Amino acid sequence: MRLGFAESAQSTVGIEWELGLVDAATGQLRNVGDDILAKLDEPSDEPFQVVGEFMLNTLELVTGVCGSVEEGLDQLAGAGNQLLDVLVDKELSIFSQGTHPFAIALDERISSASRYQKMLDRTQYWGQQMLIYGLHTHVGLDHVAKAMPAVNQLIQYYPHLLALSASSPFWGGYDTGYVSQRTLVFQQLPTSGLPFQFHNWADYEAVVADLLHVGVVDDVSEVRWDIRPVPRFGTVEQRVCDGVSTLQQVGAITALTQCLVHEAVGSDADAVTNVDNLPPWYVQENKWRAARYGLEAIVIIDSAGTELLVTDHLHRVLNRLEPVAAELGCARELSWVADMIKMGTAATRQRDKVGSTFGTKVDHDTLADLVLHSASETSESIRSWK
Repeated sequence: MRLGFAESAQSTVGIEWELGLVDAATGQLRNVGDDILAKLDEPSDEPFQVVGEFMLNTLELVTGVCGSVEEGLDQLAGAGNQLLDVLVDKELSIFSQGTHPFAIALDERISSASRYQKMLDRTQYWGQQMLIYGLHTHVGLDHVAKAMPAVNQLIQYYPHLLALSASSPFWGGYDTGYVSQRTLVFQQLPTSGLPFQFHNWADYEAVVADLLHVGVVDDVSEVRWDIRPVPRFGTVEQRVCDGVSTLQQVGAITALTQCLVHEAVGSDADAVTNVDNLPPWYVQENKWRAARYGLEAIVIIDSAGTELLVTDHLHRVLNRLEPVAAELGCARELSWVADMIKMGTAATRQRDKVGSTFGTKVDHDTLADLVLHSASETSESIRSWK
């Protein structure tokens, strides 16, 4: 089977930011995504979009193809301001953390779109549990030979990206003991979770052909791995991260992703060498450690089994990537990663506010305050941008 790979300019970026629609007074999710989209449904020449998602309590801000991280953030701010202008009349706000801390997934409504209903029909209970919010980043690749090295590069930094974004310690009103409950939920779908590692595009094509042959997927877009090539866009996409609450955090993670990809495959395709693959058991362990411990995780950084505190390794990586960021014009945004490290994970800050530990059932009003505080951060970061 041959999979075409679209033409894309090297190291361009696209960003997808998932947002929950919450009552501005109570923090409760509202299943009104279709209604809000109808209010926004006017012809526009803008490159960004506001689109629906699997659950009707969710909308997504999507940029066009951007030449820089700054351009992507500008587009998200434009889309976010359009959305907020509509929401204010509906007494709604927007919320982005990995999970909503007290909503019950079975009470939420699913979009009537055929592709979402198809997924729900197949996945049943676990499909209904996808009450989660994430941040996805696409990085353009100008040659298909770069796709697998780019995927393998990002797999090595999976725990770093997840640890920085971890923001979902609560589920159904309880403290889960994890910093990213979203990660554990999302991997329950049959084509989600960690990707396999391939040395070349032909190996990937062969696996997709097998998945299509036995009916696991009907289209390559249904392969929803946490890190994946996207043939129709000519990109590598990371879907590792929990939702984050501010444009600055979006920018930090986007810049880190862009720089890591460019470092590995930014040169001519003929000069790209295969990235060293971590053993799959190390990759699995790294994912779990980051979901459990966040920025306190000790991660495995090479195939020899060398371990480092993820924050210590991140500082080394940031120093190494400084010239890459200068080349790409995202030095400012990359520097925000260090700010996120200093602040600690959103999950830890949430726990500190409520004083919870594993198994604690947290007071509803306390969790509502967390939602409204996060929502105010998101709105403020959009309204004050530039």
